[in-house]
Amino acid sequence: MTSAPQLPPYLLYLHGFRSSPKSMKARVVQAALEERGLLDRLICPQLPASPKAAFALALDLAAQHAPGNLAIVGSSLGGFYACALAERLGVPAVVINPSVDPTRNLEHHVGVTTNWHSDEPFEFRPEYIDELKALRVAAITQPERYFLLAATGDEVLDYRDMVAHYAGARQHVIYGSDHAVSEFPMYVDEVLAFCGMDAVGDGTR
Repeated sequence: MTSAPQLPPYLLYLHGFRSSPKSMKARVVQAALEERGLLDRLICPQLPASPKAAFALALDLAAQHAPGNLAIVGSSLGGFYACALAERLGVPAVVINPSVDPTRNLEHHVGVTTNWHSDEPFEFRPEYIDELKALRVAAITQPERYFLLAATGDEVLDYRDMVAHYAGARQHVIYGSDHAVSEFPMYVDEVLAFCGMDAVGDGTR
């Protein structure tokens, strides 16, 4: 008796600070999965400003859609959340220019501003700093579960912190580039391969 083929995992994409599912990298991932016939495996929520609420939403979506069959991609602050989720759920994660300790610089962003991709107000409250502290992973376990994509030209975060935090993990250090990884279309295949998204789907769940 032939066993049923293993379905590719669901992919949970977590955007960065003040960003959205409309970000460049999210759209590149979406297009690449669509090309593979795997768009139905993508979970790409709009994250709330509260870190506690964002983490709770991600956990809930993982429980609803992908218990035991999930990979995570997170960028910047989304990479911070991805690390916390991977440690909680024991799943693989790709972190792209991830924030290792966002309390270092996000305290300067307390207040009301707007989202990058809309005119919607974005309020980052003082109590969110403590919420970030509660989610911080001091040291990763099972480094083989992680793939770090880090750019030396990141103008927001220091790539050396990322390399140190993800010691022992698979790492691709891009010399130059920027925080957004503007050349991300060059790397999306490598990211999706790590997540087990090589197979072409049939458009069904």
